[in-house]
Amino acid sequence: MIGQSQSGTGKTAAFVLTMLSRVDFSINKPQVHSNTSDGPSVRLIPVQALCLAPSRELARQIMSVVVAMGKFTPVQTEYAIKDNLPRGASNVTAHIIVGTPGTMTDLIRRKVIDVSEVKVFVLDEADNMLDKDGLGEQTLRVKNMLPKNRPVQIILFSATFPDHVRTFASKFAPNANKIELKRNELSVDNIRQFYMDCRDEEHKYEVLVSLYKLLTIGQSIIFCQRMTAEGHKVASLHGAKDASERDQIIDNFREGKEKVLITTNVIARGIDILQVNMVVNYDLPLMNERDHHGNKEDARPDIETYIHRIGRTGRFGRKGISINFVHDKATWQQMEQIERATGKQIIRIETNDLDAMEEQMKKALK
Repeated sequence: MIGQSQSGTGKTAAFVLTMLSRVDFSINKPQVHSNTSDGPSVRLIPVQALCLAPSRELARQIMSVVVAMGKFTPVQTEYAIKDNLPRGASNVTAHIIVGTPGTMTDLIRRKVIDVSEVKVFVLDEADNMLDKDGLGEQTLRVKNMLPKNRPVQIILFSATFPDHVRTFASKFAPNANKIELKRNELSVDNIRQFYMDCRDEEHKYEVLVSLYKLLTIGQSIIFCQRMTAEGHKVASLHGAKDASERDQIIDNFREGKEKVLITTNVIARGIDILQVNMVVNYDLPLMNERDHHGNKEDARPDIETYIHRIGRTGRFGRKGISINFVHDKATWQQMEQIERATGKQIIRIETNDLDAMEEQMKKALK
């Protein structure tokens, strides 16, 4: 099945319930076989459902949903994410395994995970998982290691499916049932989108600081290429940090210990934190960041990443705001392209007059 629906509408619940409902709990105990010279041999509990996500943060969040929804079942779960397996583990015995493609591939290849009984294979943020420039190759490897002699249900979920990925998804899950959105339904209507018209790069920072003084904000996520914290209670999260540090940062933000999270695209997708009511695109997402070519000539906006980023707010019908920073002709054109592609108006905010800025935003947020 290929399923598409807007951010914050309940895709995780849909596929977690599918995984839980397909698990056969009668094979939830290690099965002892005939004695050998070393004593009885124990057969692994073969895994029955695999779920892949693009980041460790999202894998951990999905697992928390599996645990919550499977609370009154005997479900056994395990991670396939870096640095989360018991040291020296030679086998993983669980019904459901959630992880990232590289680690999952490695564990299956080393026979730490037995996939002979897998019935369900889920890709969350499927377009990102199948993108040729991203995780596509590793995801395909996992699929190719699944049993060939039995049917495996393949489930792909995302808020976005650009055309080139849609074609690949149809090959990855042939004859799939499809639930799709029209292009103009991609963005959630309860997210108010603004842009701050700034004079230059320096002015952006001044406007950002004044924004926090003007508005009462629960929690916010600032997406940028780089930024240093000055005087605000902020946490900074990016792929270069080690695993335990990344986990601690996102957990603190979830618990409300930090009000502002500054990050790259690492949590643009799927992360669900209810108190987040503002997303700031300090730097707009660009296609050349995604494909790592770093070619500044090709500064087209990355529409899919934009839609996922702003979808961190306005979840499950709540109100949310997103703010884009525009400071020159190139960024203005990029934002105009985003507006055209999403079919949603992005309201200009005057930044030279703080009183006018405050009045305009508060009025729009009523």
